[in-house]
Amino acid sequence: MTSTQTKPVGNRPGDGEVEELDVLVVGAGFAGLYQLDRLRTLGLSVKIYEAASGLGGIWYWNCYPGARVDTHGPLYQFSSEKLWKGWDYEELYPAYTEVRAYFDHVDETLDLSRDIRFDTRVTQADFDEESRRWVVRTDGGPTARARFILLCTGIGAKPILPDIPGLDTFGGEWHHTALWPQDGLDLADKRIGVIGTGATGVQVIQESAPVASHLTVFQRTPNLALPMRQRKLDDEAKAALRVDMNEQYAARAVTFGGFEYDFTGPLSTERSREQLLELYESLWAQGGFRLWLGTFFDVLQDDEANTLVYEFWRDKVRQRIKDPELAEKLAPTEPPHPFGVKRPSLEQNYYDLYNQDNVRLVDVKEHPIQRITEKGVLTADGEEYELDLLILATGFDAVSGGLTAIDIRGTEGETLAQKWQRGISSHLGSAVHGFPNMLFIYGPQSPSGFANGPSAAELQGEEIFKMVEFLNANGSTRFEATEEADQSWREHVDEIAETTLFVRANSWYMGANVPGKVRQLLNYPGGLPQYLEKWAEVQSGGYSGFEIS
Repeated sequence: MTSTQTKPVGNRPGDGEVEELDVLVVGAGFAGLYQLDRLRTLGLSVKIYEAASGLGGIWYWNCYPGARVDTHGPLYQFSSEKLWKGWDYEELYPAYTEVRAYFDHVDETLDLSRDIRFDTRVTQADFDEESRRWVVRTDGGPTARARFILLCTGIGAKPILPDIPGLDTFGGEWHHTALWPQDGLDLADKRIGVIGTGATGVQVIQESAPVASHLTVFQRTPNLALPMRQRKLDDEAKAALRVDMNEQYAARAVTFGGFEYDFTGPLSTERSREQLLELYESLWAQGGFRLWLGTFFDVLQDDEANTLVYEFWRDKVRQRIKDPELAEKLAPTEPPHPFGVKRPSLEQNYYDLYNQDNVRLVDVKEHPIQRITEKGVLTADGEEYELDLLILATGFDAVSGGLTAIDIRGTEGETLAQKWQRGISSHLGSAVHGFPNMLFIYGPQSPSGFANGPSAAELQGEEIFKMVEFLNANGSTRFEATEEADQSWREHVDEIAETTLFVRANSWYMGANVPGKVRQLLNYPGGLPQYLEKWAEVQSGGYSGFEIS
């Protein structure tokens, strides 16, 4: 399947033109497109402003070699039957090219692009109390005046460049994985260096190692990656995956992570060690996130339960690595952090690649990177690694970064970024006191990073839609989360977090990868079912925690 992904800009108003809207949606990924499609049914004037030239959000920007989904394709799409009945992915875990093609299919079916302003980056938003509207400015494009603004910027909208001196002196070519050239880049026969071994690092390493003349991987923390069990799908396999699609979609709302499977139970102590290992063998064979979200919930709470899973994982991985010293760096005897408290990556042949003569692992805890030179990377032990291409797989200011990157100014004179410098507080992970008539989907303190993306975007998105429907039906012109509701939700998230092992790792889940960011769990740790129950409580109280006028 192919995808053009280049949309005409004829639907973009001229510079300086003002659009009067009921709702402005920022971002054309899963969350934004869901809002556009649903809000149209209310007869509201709705537009999406999208910085990219095409649909897909993160799947527009993340086009590096190896970029692919870590969820089974059937669950990585909208649940609307008119959409999934006309669509099949070609692989169990589709590559970004297939996901882009899927978004084109959604666009063709729902006719969305006519209400999307591509190449239109939102830079500033101010709330005008007199008119009770947001005034939203863009980078050289139109200005919008909107009753409500819905921010759908996703959890990976703000890439982080590492603070390493000398990057501007490098004589070769360098790219962040999230800012990859749209027309691609040939990796063959190049001396390649990859800094970072998170999800994007694992994926680009798997593509680089087979074709590079030499690959140097700079690792700070080993990735506790799980087997993907990737496979091509023939017609029979596609038909088999679609047999119970409606049941799979229904399961999303009642499983912790919005997948078609869930934890086996709350307590691993209910099983013997032999029974646990038998279960883990079965989950390992099935692949995907099952060894993470298909075991027992106390694996994320209890050291002993967690260590057993880690040791199982470690021993499986070590069987694939020939050099014992290398095995210790990639799958250490002692866990570098509790298993599963950093989002596991899915791999196909990641660990096997380190057996190749053209692949070298550099442990930057032992040999820190001192600077980037004209020739490559210089480490503190004096060794210089000469490179043609440097790839920065250094992650994102995750979950909140896409929101705080916009100069959004509320009623109290400070920007959202300034308000959240003291730590993030929000009502239901969807609204913030001091910023009326603004909601965000798939952002901080929602299930976002703990859940399948389309599931969270659609399920939280439906709650957002119902709230806008309620406001519109009642003629409400202003709503705002109370300060007490914001604080209460923050305390609720923190209280659950403290019962888990997530707080023990320096992860992007905790905001620990961004200097100066308050260390707190950024995603709702209670699971999708409990999150939806909290929304139901708020709705039954006439949207309690909001002041509506």
